[in-house]
Amino acid sequence: MELRVWGGAGEHGRSCYVLTGEQHRIMLDCGVKKEGTGQYPLLDADLIPQLTAVFLTHAHEDHSMALPLLYKHGYQGEIWTTKPTVLQLELYFANWRKYVERRGGELPYDHTHISAMRFRILEEEAEAGDWLLLSDGFSVQWGRSGHMLGSVWLRLQLEGHRIFFSGDFSRESALLANDSPSVHTLYESSDEPNLFPPEMTLSIIDNAYGADEQSQSQKLNALRQLILEVLERGGHVLLPVPAFGRGQDLLLWALSTFPGQHLLIEQEIREGLQQLAEWKDWLRPGIVHAINKAMISPNIHIPVSWDDRVRLLQGENSFIIFTTDGMMESARARWYAEHLSSSADHAIVITGHASEETFARQLLKGEIEGTSCEVIQMGYKIHQGLDDVRLMLHEVPSRHTVLVHAPKPVTDQVADRLAEEGARGIYSLQPGAVLNI
Repeated sequence: MELRVWGGAGEHGRSCYVLTGEQHRIMLDCGVKKEGTGQYPLLDADLIPQLTAVFLTHAHEDHSMALPLLYKHGYQGEIWTTKPTVLQLELYFANWRKYVERRGGELPYDHTHISAMRFRILEEEAEAGDWLLLSDGFSVQWGRSGHMLGSVWLRLQLEGHRIFFSGDFSRESALLANDSPSVHTLYESSDEPNLFPPEMTLSIIDNAYGADEQSQSQKLNALRQLILEVLERGGHVLLPVPAFGRGQDLLLWALSTFPGQHLLIEQEIREGLQQLAEWKDWLRPGIVHAINKAMISPNIHIPVSWDDRVRLLQGENSFIIFTTDGMMESARARWYAEHLSSSADHAIVITGHASEETFARQLLKGEIEGTSCEVIQMGYKIHQGLDDVRLMLHEVPSRHTVLVHAPKPVTDQVADRLAEEGARGIYSLQPGAVLNI
């Protein structure tokens, strides 16, 4: 059996991995990279019609937006994913189209290919942690990955091999639950121990934060201190975030960390919070109560027009502002930046990845003229750093482990460091690589 890297290893974006064996050809994710007018996986058009199964771990564009190309090139099967993921894809496709068109590009597929996508819902077929038999000798297990609503990790058994794919994984979301992927727990609790031998053949593990060992609490303490400094000098703090994901985490954190503080929230962020409350099975215990409390908070202000935004920002109160689009490509995110940029009292905080050539990256590099406000990148963890990878290596021991989701020099550094600590079979690959497992 071979692992073919069509994207995602040695880079941030276009996650796409294909397992090819004697009977099966399995694809894990099929995303894009936000560079230029978009970079797509290194698809082999001849292999696509032969795919026997496709899995999608979550809706983010770097895992999903190239899926229509499969149907363009002759894939006739279904995509295994979760119900929340399916419901979120329409918005992601709309936003991806806008991103490409703003740069003068065209999508390499059309609406007929998007409409052709057919889905099978994992949680309708099996509970988290249970094995689902897809065909003779081919089973899948899934668990919540804590990265975003509907995101999952996957474990496959096929052709005598056991494969683990973390997807994007985080144990540190304040809202989202995650399921331990520990193979030891499975082995000890199973009525059929031979079904769960301790060692995987292959693991593909999220290491988006490279050698970063900071915990979520450390990152939030630093963010808290920065926000306090800005508010004390009378400034506004802009937090551009995705419509779904860390924005809701940070919103609830801000409400509890800064009691009485005014928050300016765009409607989509609030709708995302409300949507979360409708998916209790994906949340940590007790979080629905916190969400319901936040929904009626008198400290939240939701603008209904451009004039309303101007009125709020020019009033007496300092605001923590939550707007959609973490990479600040939208007209609204840029408007906020332009409104705040003229004064050093304000701050713009990028809490996630900022791709090259995006407005957020240009701000961070100081390339936008007339920007006097503070611009800083302070990450909120929705991926794994080095300590998280160490734990996952213990939970999911494997003969081969491929670290993914970070630039190759960063991954090389982590692989070398883990090897010095005694880890074996750690790989730092790049798109186009083939690993015989």
